[in-house]
Amino acid sequence: MASWFRWNEPYLRQAQRSPADMVTDTLMLELRWQLKEAERLQRERDNEYRRIKTGVDYSWLVSSPKNSYDITPGERLELEDVCSKIHPSFCGALILRFRQLVTEYEPEVHEVSQLFRSVLLEALDKMKDEEETKKLSRQWNNKRAMSLSLMTFKSRVRIYPFGSDIKTVSEDVERGMEHSRRVWSMPEFRHKKGV
Repeated sequence: MASWFRWNEPYLRQAQRSPADMVTDTLMLELRWQLKEAERLQRERDNEYRRIKTGVDYSWLVSSPKNSYDITPGERLELEDVCSKIHPSFCGALILRFRQLVTEYEPEVHEVSQLFRSVLLEALDKMKDEEETKKLSRQWNNKRAMSLSLMTFKSRVRIYPFGSDIKTVSEDVERGMEHSRRVWSMPEFRHKKGV
C-alpha cells in the first residue's frame, strides 16, 4: 500500500539537459521524421507506378511495411557530433531550411541524410561568419572607445591663437628684428604653468 503513495519516496528530478543535447535531439528527431516521410513518399510513387503499369489497384490489399531504411551508426554519430556544435539560436532556422530543401528537391530516402549534412555544414559556416563579424565589431568598438578616450584626454599644452603678445611678420619687418624659428601661420603653443 505504501508503494501507491509516493510522498514517502524522495523526489527524483530529471537532470537538466545541456542546450547542445537538446539541439542534437531536436535535429536528429527532425532527420528521422524526414526519413520516414521520404520513405512514405517513395512507397506512394512506387505504388502509383505499379498501378499505371499494371492497370490494377491492389493498394487496399497491401499493408504498409514498417520503415526499412535507417542511416548507419557511424553516419548517425557523425551527424550527432555536427548537431552538437549548432548553437540553439540557429536550430529553428536550420530546421526550416532543411524542410524547404526537402520539399524543393524531393530527395530519395538515402539522399535525405546527405541533404541534412549539407544544411548542418551551411549553418556552421553561418555561425562562424557571425562570430567573426561580432569579434571584428568588438575589436572595432574597443579601438574606437580607446581613441575617443585619447581625444578626451586633457593635454597640458594650450593653444592661444589670438593672444595679445603674439608677434606678427609686419612688426618684425618694421623693427628689423631677426625672425624667430616659429612659422607665423601656425598658432602659438604654450605650456601651462603649475600643472
